Amino acid sequence: MCGIVAGVAKREVSEILLEGLRRLEYRGYDSAGMALIDNDRNLQLHKALGKVAELEAAQAQQPIIGCVGIAHTRWATHGEPSTANAHPHTASDRYAVVHNGIIENHTVLREDLERGGVSFLSQTDTEVIVHLIDQLRPSHTDLLSTVQSVVNKLDGAYALAVIDREEPQSLVVARQGSPLVLGVGIGEMFAGSDTLALRSVTDRFVYLEDGDIGCLSVGDYALYDRAGEPISRQVVHLEPPKTEDVLADYAHYMLKEIHEQPQRLMDTVQAENLTAEQFGPEAAEIFLKTRAIQIIACGTSYHAGLVAKYWIEEFAQIPCSVEVASEIRYRIPVIVDGTLIISISQSGETADTLAAINHLGSAGIARLAICNVDHSAIVRASELVYLTQAGPEIGVASTKAFTTQLAALLVLTAALMQTNNQQSRLKEFEEAIANLPLAVEAVIDLEPKIKQLANHFVTKHHALFLGRGVFYPISMEGALKLKEISYIHAEAYPAGELKHGPLALVDEDMPVVAVAPNNGLLEKLRSNLEEVRARGGELFVFADEESGFETGPGVHVLAMPHSHILTAPITYTVALQLLSYYVAVARGTDVDKPRNLAKSVTVE
Repeated sequence: MCGIVAGVAKREVSEILLEGLRRLEYRGYDSAGMALIDNDRNLQLHKALGKVAELEAAQAQQPIIGCVGIAHTRWATHGEPSTANAHPHTASDRYAVVHNGIIENHTVLREDLERGGVSFLSQTDTEVIVHLIDQLRPSHTDLLSTVQSVVNKLDGAYALAVIDREEPQSLVVARQGSPLVLGVGIGEMFAGSDTLALRSVTDRFVYLEDGDIGCLSVGDYALYDRAGEPISRQVVHLEPPKTEDVLADYAHYMLKEIHEQPQRLMDTVQAENLTAEQFGPEAAEIFLKTRAIQIIACGTSYHAGLVAKYWIEEFAQIPCSVEVASEIRYRIPVIVDGTLIISISQSGETADTLAAINHLGSAGIARLAICNVDHSAIVRASELVYLTQAGPEIGVASTKAFTTQLAALLVLTAALMQTNNQQSRLKEFEEAIANLPLAVEAVIDLEPKIKQLANHFVTKHHALFLGRGVFYPISMEGALKLKEISYIHAEAYPAGELKHGPLALVDEDMPVVAVAPNNGLLEKLRSNLEEVRARGGELFVFADEESGFETGPGVHVLAMPHSHILTAPITYTVALQLLSYYVAVARGTDVDKPRNLAKSVTVE
């Protein structure tokens, strides 16, 4: 969600900024822009509606160059997608600002500035920032002190990068509630929304904390807290990512990432090491004290939490609650003594999840983060951590990040069992996890058959997904994937709830997708599906090959390879991912960058 790239160097930086924007395209955006200060201290600007390629075309037609600059991809909040609303925003042909986040008091600030004679060119909340800088700069000694004064007037979330043509060797940055990282180069400094944007120029990074303000210059930087006192942050060296962000022979990143899952699952979990120590040196002691678990997450990660609730309660015998982060952060939950608070996030920067962690504060005995990004804000805020090994995920619709979260939660369940001397089924966990990569590969081998099934959905406008038990949240994830990338309205229900409302929607135009493993609820599910057929509904059943389902009139059965009941939620997820992918391809949507969605939701 929005992306910032900025740099100050001895060399020309326009291509570095553009490359950073290309690497941030996965986050989701609707416009892009770039501002640089040239050798004559002129502020030069390009803005374009649409893809980064449009900005590149503008740069190719009329190049702007400079050794200090800022760039941005915008995801519309205040104001429609337009060139006028695109960042950077400028004032007095001197200052330029890029901003991620939301300024909650922008209306009041805007009205005050307008009363003072300021004319606004955009509908954005961001533009108030650059005009405040313009207004306050004469009473301050430099740009840094001006920005320090301005941010004290802002309510809300922001990551900022600011340049001033009268200070062409400086770049000022600030963070509050929205991620921002510095890249430390050799004789040059950079800033970005995440490390991926800067990996082409450095492998050394400084993660800013809320309230940090920094001044970057060629080969140096200084950081300050809210009070203006100097502070230091650790410089972190990151190894090259395991997965390069290239498509290779795949048509889309989403398909590539679906195919990567066997290896990513193998990297994330080792069947021979299901111990508490994987979560941190204090984990065993904390797990011994754990009497309840509270999981907080958003979107796909929330669905992973719902699956974990079944596992943790059944096998570890610990009560587990799961709540959407954007809800729990605005109420006063009752956290019982001995509660372990677990946050799940792919990026580790999800604004609502991070705010929920802070909202709960010290209510639990500890915080555990399950995350794909080391050194991210949620990881830094947690005492215990389990890092999934999904690698960079470029497609907006989560695939390998979700399945590796599920694998990590299986390990957590086993570790809780072991710590609390409930070890009778640990061998079963070890065997299931050891066979998981091969089980997922067997599902991917069904790709041609799933592609054929997808053709039945191309002209549909609605779909219903059904599951029972632990497979109900898997059906929720399947419905989410379909709506995210194909734009077909899809909802999921527990199959037992059909008679309590959803059955009214069933007709020949409403495809019904059922997740049907060969478990103790199979016969119950079979009865539910008969209710659908009796009302003319068309069924698409993802069924265990040993379940006895057969294709017939109005019933399309995909025979799933038999897999262990513990890991079946993961294997069925992969099949539903492929279904959504091929439906979206057939409908001609932008699979990797679906409309209106962002990969990393870093604002409320």
